[in-house]
Amino acid sequence: MLSLLAWRSNEAAMNELHNAYLNLGSNIQPEMNLVKAIQLLSEYGDVQRVSNAWESRSVGAPGPNFLNACLLFVSPHVQVELREQIIRPIEKRLGRVRSENKYAPRTIDIDIILFDGQQSRDGFWESGFVIVPLAEIYPQYQNPITGENITETATRLRQEVWMEARPEVIGQFSGSNSNV
Repeated sequence: MLSLLAWRSNEAAMNELHNAYLNLGSNIQPEMNLVKAIQLLSEYGDVQRVSNAWESRSVGAPGPNFLNACLLFVSPHVQVELREQIIRPIEKRLGRVRSENKYAPRTIDIDIILFDGQQSRDGFWESGFVIVPLAEIYPQYQNPITGENITETATRLRQEVWMEARPEVIGQFSGSNSNV
């Protein structure tokens, strides 16, 4: 009887859906790679909201400008499965090469920003390329430390760094329930 209960508990956990807010970035053929990454993600779960693509200058090293976007991805995968079984294979399929230089140009970078309401990455509150697109699709989110609303943070960061909305990029993706 105990093993049946354990099995049912495990089955229920597998059927539970998780909300992951992802940040996608590219500065090698970004118009193509952002759209392709969203299409590939939609094969593994439900892409529910997609921000505009935002162009910003390369940070940390000289290189082409980046395009970044955020999306809400809903799937039955827990965070480690999402990263190892979905995100990393998609990055590899799109030609991502990891090197010691974390600022090197890349075809695609997919980061889990929030998972089931919990921050997955520290330090993103000062990164306009994360905050500005995330604020578009999750405007009610608040910084858990300062209590500042993400929309306020996005407004402040837009005044500090150059960013330009590129709505035509994500508009190419017809499979999303985007808000663009």
